Amino acid sequence: MFRLFSQTRRCLQVKRALKRQEWPLRPAHLTAAAQQASFSTASVEHLSRSDSWPKDVGILALEVYFPSQYVEQVELEKYDGVEAGKYTLGLGQKQMGFCSAHEDINSLCLTVVQRLVERSSLSWDSIGRLEVGTETIIDKSKAVKTVLMQLFQDSGNTDVEGIDTTNACYGGTASLFNSADWVESSSWDGRYAVVVCGDIAVYATGNARPTGGAGAVAMLVGPEAPLVLERGVRGTHMEHVYDFYKPDLASEYPMVDGKLSIQCYFRALDQCYSIYRKKIQSQWQKVGVDKPFTLEDFQFMIFHTPFCKLVQKSVGRMMLNDFLAAPNPDTQSGLYKGLQAFRGVKLEDTYSDKDVEKAFQKASLEMFSQKTKPSLLLSSRNGNMYTPSMYGCLASLLAQYSAQQLAGSRIGAFSYGSGLAASLFSMRVSQNAAPGSPLDKLLSSLSDLQTRLDARKQVPPEEFAEIMKQREETHHLVSHTPQGSKDDLFPGTWYLERVDDKHRRQYARRPL
Repeated sequence: MFRLFSQTRRCLQVKRALKRQEWPLRPAHLTAAAQQASFSTASVEHLSRSDSWPKDVGILALEVYFPSQYVEQVELEKYDGVEAGKYTLGLGQKQMGFCSAHEDINSLCLTVVQRLVERSSLSWDSIGRLEVGTETIIDKSKAVKTVLMQLFQDSGNTDVEGIDTTNACYGGTASLFNSADWVESSSWDGRYAVVVCGDIAVYATGNARPTGGAGAVAMLVGPEAPLVLERGVRGTHMEHVYDFYKPDLASEYPMVDGKLSIQCYFRALDQCYSIYRKKIQSQWQKVGVDKPFTLEDFQFMIFHTPFCKLVQKSVGRMMLNDFLAAPNPDTQSGLYKGLQAFRGVKLEDTYSDKDVEKAFQKASLEMFSQKTKPSLLLSSRNGNMYTPSMYGCLASLLAQYSAQQLAGSRIGAFSYGSGLAASLFSMRVSQNAAPGSPLDKLLSSLSDLQTRLDARKQVPPEEFAEIMKQREETHHLVSHTPQGSKDDLFPGTWYLERVDDKHRRQYARRPL
C-alpha cells in the first residue's frame, strides 16, 4: 500500500555500505605483548558510528487494531443499574470494545504487526528490531515478541533485536524510546524498528468495568519520518506507588485504588510538564528565543486515556501549571480571566480541589476542543487499551486532519503507567504535505478508522457479561479450544486456535 520509504531506503543503503568497512582489529596503540598474543583485546568499531545523527528519526507508519465487537455504554448503565450518564457523561465514554474468547494478547499483536507490514509493503528482512510494550501477561517467561517471530519464519530473518517491556500502560512508550534510541545509536544496522503496543483491559464486575477496552498499535520507526520525535526535551517522572497493579498472576483483573491513581496521574503530569518546559526553554534560549513555553505552543496535545473525562481535566491541569508559572498573568481579560483567586494555590494541594478543577476545566475548554478532543475518537468508542491508549489517540488525530492542516505542527504527548512511570514528549510533523509525501501516505493509511469502528458488531450487555465470565473461567485452561464463532472477527485477524496440555498456544489467521 505504501511506497513512502524511498528516501529512507537510500539512507539505509548508505548506512549498510559504511558498515561493511571496519576499523583495523589491532590498532597501533596496543602493546607488543598484546600484539603477540593469540587473542585481541581491541574492540571492533564500525564506520557507521557517525558524527551526525540519522535525520528526522520518528514514526514512519502506524497501524491500529481493535476488536470487532463492542457494547454501548448507555446500555451498560441500564444493565448495571447505575444512574443515567454515569459512564457516558461522568467518564466521557460512548462504547467499549472487548475481545472474544478467541483473542488474547498474542493474537492481537500478531494481527497488528502483520497488517503494518502488509499495508506498508515491507519485507520482513527489512526489520532489525521489534519491541513489545504490554502489561497483559499470559506467560511469566515467554515474551510476546518471541510469538511474533513466527511471522518472520518464511523470510529467514532471525536477526531481530528487542523484547517485551512492561510497566502498566507505559511499556509502549518505553519501547518507542528504546527503538528510536537504537536507530540513533552505533548499534543501528540500517534497518527499521517496529514498536508494538497491545493489551486487553478487563475488570471485575463493578465501577471499574466500564473503563475497559482492548486493542493494539504497531509503529514503524526509522529516519526521514513524517512524525519526528523531538530530541532532548522529553520530561520523565517515576516513583514507587501502588495505585494500580496485578499481583494475582492467575487473573486478568487488577487491583485498583481509583482515587490514588488519578492523583498520581495528575502529579506525574505536573512533574513531566515542568521538566519538559525547562528543557525546551533551554533549547530556545540557545537560539535566541527568550519566552516561556506554554500549552499554546502545542498545536495538539494527546494523553494516555483511562477515560475521556480525565483527559479533559488534564488539559485544565496543564493550564493551571502555566498560570502558576507565569510571572504576571492577566486575570482581567484573555485566557486567565477571572482566575485571580487561584493565584496563590500550590500544585500539590490541588489534586482533590474541585473548585480549582472546575475553574481551569472551564477556562481551558476551547483549548481542549481544538488541541485534544479530536484525538479521543478511538478512546471514546473503544475504551482504554492500556499501552496503546495514547497511540490510539495519535491515530485518531491523524485520521481527522489533512496533511496541509498538520504540516509543521508540534504534537505534545503524555504517557502514564501506574506504579508509576510517566513521560511527556513531543513530535514535529513534517513540513512536506504534498500529495504522495510520506505524511500524506501516513494519513491516508488511517483514513478508514471511522469506517472500521462503524463496521463492528454491537453486543447487548447480557452477552458481554457472559463473554467476560467465559474469559474469567478459561483464562488459564489447558487442553482447551475456545468456544463460539470466529465469523465475527475482522478479515485477516489472528486468533487462538487451541491451548494444548502443556499450555502451548496455537494460532491461525482468518482469511482476508
